[in-house]
Amino acid sequence: ICHCWHRVFLCQESKVTEIPSDLPRNAVELRFVLTKLRVIPKGAFSGFGDLEKIEISQNDVLEVIEANVFFNLSKLHEIRIEKANNLLYIDTDAFQNLPNLRYLLISNTGIKHFPAVHKIQSLQKVLLDIQDNINIHTVERNSFMGLSFESMILWLNKNGIQEIHNCAFNGTQLDELNLSDNINLEELPNDVFQGASGPVILDISRTRIHSLPSYGLENLKKLRAKSTYNLKKLPSLDKFVALMEASLTYPSHCCAFANWRRPISELHPICNKSILRQEVDDMTQARGQRVSLAEDEESSYTKGFDMMYSEFDYDLCNEVVDVTCSPKPDAFNPCEDIMGYDILRVLIWFISILAITGNIIVLMILITSQYKLTVPRFLMCNLAFADLCIGIYLLLIASVDIYTKSQYHNYAIDWQTGAGCDAAGFFTVFASELSVYTLTVITLERWHTITHAMQLECKVQLRHAAIIMLLGWIFAFMVALFPIFGISSYMKVSICLPMDIDSPLSQLYVMSLLVLNVLAFVVICGCYAHIYLTVRNPNIVSSSSDTKIAKRMAMLIFTGFLCMAPISFFAISASLKVPLITVSKSKILLVLFYPINSCANPFLYAIFTKNFRRDFFILMSRFGCYEMQAQTYRTETLSTAHNSHPRNGHCPPALRVTNYTLVPLTHLAQN
Repeated sequence: ICHCWHRVFLCQESKVTEIPSDLPRNAVELRFVLTKLRVIPKGAFSGFGDLEKIEISQNDVLEVIEANVFFNLSKLHEIRIEKANNLLYIDTDAFQNLPNLRYLLISNTGIKHFPAVHKIQSLQKVLLDIQDNINIHTVERNSFMGLSFESMILWLNKNGIQEIHNCAFNGTQLDELNLSDNINLEELPNDVFQGASGPVILDISRTRIHSLPSYGLENLKKLRAKSTYNLKKLPSLDKFVALMEASLTYPSHCCAFANWRRPISELHPICNKSILRQEVDDMTQARGQRVSLAEDEESSYTKGFDMMYSEFDYDLCNEVVDVTCSPKPDAFNPCEDIMGYDILRVLIWFISILAITGNIIVLMILITSQYKLTVPRFLMCNLAFADLCIGIYLLLIASVDIYTKSQYHNYAIDWQTGAGCDAAGFFTVFASELSVYTLTVITLERWHTITHAMQLECKVQLRHAAIIMLLGWIFAFMVALFPIFGISSYMKVSICLPMDIDSPLSQLYVMSLLVLNVLAFVVICGCYAHIYLTVRNPNIVSSSSDTKIAKRMAMLIFTGFLCMAPISFFAISASLKVPLITVSKSKILLVLFYPINSCANPFLYAIFTKNFRRDFFILMSRFGCYEMQAQTYRTETLSTAHNSHPRNGHCPPALRVTNYTLVPLTHLAQN
């Protein structure tokens, strides 16, 4: 059943149900593999003075390890207890007085409480490997005190740990702490390393830890936090005074260590002396002579000085810390604030406030007008609302930029993966598509009205416009919703635009939006060209009215082109995976070109029109302002309405198309 070879005793039979009584006392290694031991009794290995290794593995009936099983074994340096799924209990006195223990493995068991190791009292550097014990949920205070008088490595990975108490590592010298793959571990308390020296290496990969402790990181040189998606913010860099290597989850965190300078207060005291000495040497070399010191003083001083300095790690005196960090920031997430340039940070506030103010004024005037709601006014309300939303989006981006200024790496993940960025992205895509759609409808309505000016029965009715705009709202809402459900994504970049084209479906989505916007602009240009040809008097070479109309149309098309062309050109090239500019440069387009229509539309389509001025003055007259101007507009309106009705059974002569007062184009020829 059991075999002994060169003082190595191996029991590897299912017939072994208890520790044999005839074990050789001079054995150096005991191995119990595939046995049916149910209990390891008290004192089972007492008297084995030469024993160095014990292995108990692949035992599916083992339930209990009693007290003093591993007791007073002076040469024992390795214990392995693994693959014993039914092991539920290890006595708190099972491990005692093991001065040479260097490796303790407890793996794949059913124990529910962290094993007591505080009585081991090893004089060696210890590797404690406790892993794959899914029923261990808590690590209590002082759990490792007394394990070793030297440094230790703790591998506590792949357990079911959910909570670690304050001072859990009190009294230890931690070289390495591995907590990876404890998928239910959410927190490391601030005082978890209270009373401990270290850790030097910390691994919290694939956990749910959302923050690192503020204390106890002074000796940390290597930090591993891969796939730790809840860790979205790092402590102040002042806490990482010794960090040299970091493997993290998010590229933005590595931006924190780019060009990081060690605080002067954290420099080793010897650095100040070495700097002083270097200054003295430089001065003496410049003079071409050494500082005169007595020969005996020089020998006693400089020799001791040199000996101390020769053994010191001068990398600690370097203010610039070269931290090897991964993953590196990529093209979509460069190490910069949301607004990468200071000038953009100023301009975005100005432009967003201009867009919001202009469109609010337009909405307020149009909604409160005492005149009947017409199709042009209804469409203008929709356009103003869409452009207002774009202004609000820009204001939101500007506000987050100011809030996270110089610290965006600590807020990037919360912002880009949170509801805020999704909301901002949804807002701007919905608003931009609704704006383009509404501009197209306004243009088509004008084109239809002018080309069918003498056919009043063909005039677009308000109910028709309402149905058309309802379809536009549904379309804009749907396309803005796609990135939230995985077709492209708003979280790819800090400005929350759908720039994710990794999948073919995402690429198709982005390309479709861009092509539709370009087609809409082409339709607008074509309609305005046809309108101009229609209203231009063919018998006159040029008239002031025609010139004004041409200039206004040119302004409408120019602003549309200025907004659409650069964005469409660079966006289409990027969607084809041939980017011509970086994300940093694309922010210039976002601030300077993207909101052009939102700022210009209120003026070109409303504020600069005569009807809008009429409604504005009439509204202000209700508050006692501009009463004379309001009365003038009221008189003109009544006169126009009176002249438009038949008198004495006769119809007035037909007006020329260029002066057709019912067509919403007349403002193009008016100041």
